[in-house]
Amino acid sequence: MTDMSSERQISGLAGLQRVDTNDADQQETTEWLDALDGVVRQVGKDRAQYLLDRLSEHALSMGVTSNRPQITPYRNSIAADQEPRYPGDLELEEKIACALRWNALAMVVRANRAYGELGGHIASYASAADLFEVGFNHFFRAGRPDGAAGTGDLVYFQPHSSPGVYARAYLEGFLSEQHLEHYRREIGAPGLCSYPHPWLMPDFWQFPTGSMGIGPINAIYQARFMCYLAARGLADTEGRKVWGFFGDGEMDEPESMGALSLASRERLDNLVFVINCNLQRLDGPVRSNGRIIDELEAHFIGAGWNVIKVVWGSDWDPLFSRDKSGALLRAFAHTVDGQFQTFSANDGAYNRERFFGQNPELAALAAQLTDADIDRLRRGGHDVRKLYAAYAQAAAHRGQPTVILAKTMKGYGMGAAGQGRMTTHQQKKLDTDDLKAFRDRFRVPLSDAEVEALKFYKPAQDSAEMRYLHEKRAALGGFLPRRRRMSTASLPVPDIGKWAGFALDDSGREMSTTMALVRMMTTLLKDEKLGPRVVPIVADEARTFGMANMFRQVGIYSPQGQLYEPEDMGSMLYYREITDGQILEEGISEAGAISSWIAAATSYSVHDLQMLPFYIYYSMFGFQRIGDLIWAAADQRARGFLIGATSGKTTLGGEGLQHQDGTSHLNASTIPNCRAYDPAFAYEVAAIVDQGMREMVEEQRDVFYYVTVMNENYAQPALPDGGLDAIREGIVKGIYCMSAGTATAQGSAQVQLLGSGAILNEVIAAQKMLQEDWSIQAGVWSVTSFTELHRDGIASERLERYGEIAEKPYIQRVLQEASGPVVAVTDYVRALPEMIRAFVPRRYVTLGTDGFGRSDTRQALREFFEVDRVSITLAALKALEDDGAIDSDIVKHARERYGKRGASQAASWQS
Repeated sequence: MTDMSSERQISGLAGLQRVDTNDADQQETTEWLDALDGVVRQVGKDRAQYLLDRLSEHALSMGVTSNRPQITPYRNSIAADQEPRYPGDLELEEKIACALRWNALAMVVRANRAYGELGGHIASYASAADLFEVGFNHFFRAGRPDGAAGTGDLVYFQPHSSPGVYARAYLEGFLSEQHLEHYRREIGAPGLCSYPHPWLMPDFWQFPTGSMGIGPINAIYQARFMCYLAARGLADTEGRKVWGFFGDGEMDEPESMGALSLASRERLDNLVFVINCNLQRLDGPVRSNGRIIDELEAHFIGAGWNVIKVVWGSDWDPLFSRDKSGALLRAFAHTVDGQFQTFSANDGAYNRERFFGQNPELAALAAQLTDADIDRLRRGGHDVRKLYAAYAQAAAHRGQPTVILAKTMKGYGMGAAGQGRMTTHQQKKLDTDDLKAFRDRFRVPLSDAEVEALKFYKPAQDSAEMRYLHEKRAALGGFLPRRRRMSTASLPVPDIGKWAGFALDDSGREMSTTMALVRMMTTLLKDEKLGPRVVPIVADEARTFGMANMFRQVGIYSPQGQLYEPEDMGSMLYYREITDGQILEEGISEAGAISSWIAAATSYSVHDLQMLPFYIYYSMFGFQRIGDLIWAAADQRARGFLIGATSGKTTLGGEGLQHQDGTSHLNASTIPNCRAYDPAFAYEVAAIVDQGMREMVEEQRDVFYYVTVMNENYAQPALPDGGLDAIREGIVKGIYCMSAGTATAQGSAQVQLLGSGAILNEVIAAQKMLQEDWSIQAGVWSVTSFTELHRDGIASERLERYGEIAEKPYIQRVLQEASGPVVAVTDYVRALPEMIRAFVPRRYVTLGTDGFGRSDTRQALREFFEVDRVSITLAALKALEDDGAIDSDIVKHARERYGKRGASQAASWQS
């Protein structure tokens, strides 16, 4: 078996000849290769693959390893003779695509011709248009005839390509010409936002993808959440797909690649990534000295994904067919992406000389081609037949997620104005000649005058193109993207006494607010109607947060169940994984956990199924670590609870600087639809959770709650006189009076002490010190939310500024009957209580935990940061002295009595 047919002259890896000069026994090598050829020829590729896998396993068992790279030849994964018949009308689809390309370009150029500052992107959609259109015409299912959300496929669109999605919605009739005229101008007219933003276009965009890297990880966890819903019997997600369209440069983001193994580990065959490999970032080549397709293929294969490459268009098929020596693959194997970009930026004559002119074999392949023919050689991402074959194979694949690596040209069709240029991403304007050339290239039926005026093009409603467009979408269930604002099914919230009764009694038992919150969740899980919709989520350390009892109660979700006997099987709270488990335990991945939370928190829109997620985590590892994902959740109108456990700068004692949180409430305050609370007591937690559930689940308002809870055990006090009803409004609005202080003689000094969260007990202790040591009366106020008080204040201030009738800020109204200066103390940085300074009607002093944290006891930390009871007492006395309410000698004596020396501590505090 030494004769080799001409079609077997190249190896499978890189187009190299079979004869290897380093081969010690070429005849033996040839016999092995011929044997494999015979298997493929007689039995098929599946059998050959099986034999290779068994051979590889056997080799590994003998200690024989391979240095073969995890990449395949630089050509299409699906051979031309294996492509299915294309089911669409190529001529009509091309006409529609050309109209979309023109309208996408026109809206960007129009905006920047009129307002040079608006920006926008032309080149990204120019490269991705065919990737989208094959999906729109043949794959993206809306599910129901009305196109309602909740039953169809989910599509994460590449953000810089949003003009093309708008252009399609314009042809569909969802967007008007006025919308396109106001691209990137949303104030004062019906306009269009820059990128996919559900907050700004709540009936259109479903997923925010504008921040690079967020789309890929969210898509993975969305696909996983669909499986979770199905496993728990809450939704039928059979056959639904999650399609994610991302750029090759975007895959550099850690979030883009960080969850690939989860997708393969859980066999998410409902997930398809389409990566637009136009080889260019915003400033230049992605892998200028390498090949990004090769790199991504190795990453995805290594992570366990099914990889399909769409590298070359049909125009290349005759060249591959004539290439008997592997000259093309050898040339590709030695061409880096920086050079491929240069090829795309130049014409056929240049490419004939610089690519096909490399050697006689390549030159011979191109001899029959004119320069114009060479110029028309398309990359695979611009050939709908190649793309359809890849999409169809991806949709049918089982047992693995699939990634399609589609090679395109950035700025495709923009000619000398932008195709493949380093500056193409910044291209916002085109001159008249470039616009005419674009029109001619894509055969858009517009006159020169219409081109110069950047007239939008829309075929007649009864034209073949428009009928085809609507027929295709009707066959797929409706239009995408579209978004549901509210769930059609209501979800009742049980009475607070049924799940938080223990927090409302007067037992005075010791517990942390973290334990109180977990106990409330545990009881909510038992509620017949709401319980199944509660989604407990934890990145790791569920036992730290006291959630171990949930392991037995509802189990940890695992699609494989539990394939092992856990070490703690004999305990009451053993680690229990089940296929229909309710807890999402994500391992040490805050980005993964928040992505699961986003999927659950937006289920009301995506799946028409209200869910109530609670994501519990170390508060320091929330907004600081994954703030961008939380912001995206806000954009997506998420509804649920973020629980910042072990919160504050001083409650986590010995853990030290990295774990101590002094800023998360500041970060939360910047997100308009995030309602942030820092409760001190279990009954406050109960009132906040009750309010949140009713606001998010019953009223279906697009808000989410951030609630910080502590791990410090202390006696939980009884409700003040009047019960919960007397203080509920104050808890929700941000402040209520716990103790007005003892009645005093007229003219005696008084001070008002405001405390929140972990420091409220220190404030209560300071009240006692002021009374017993200095005969000064202090009112104690629990501030559950400086953020809510701040927002209320600026809203009132604004209305008053414009002469509209408005109540005074809530903080002013509740303090107006109280006397004396106000001292506010928090376990967060002073900037947090400073947020309400403008609305406090008298002298206002703030204390907080500015600076880096330390490892020590809670009390030592509070003394160090000067938020302990002594520091609060001194601050109150100094405020009274500054008001002239007490003699200055009192402050001096207090400093001496308590041994406080500010100057000597300054260096330590500032370091």
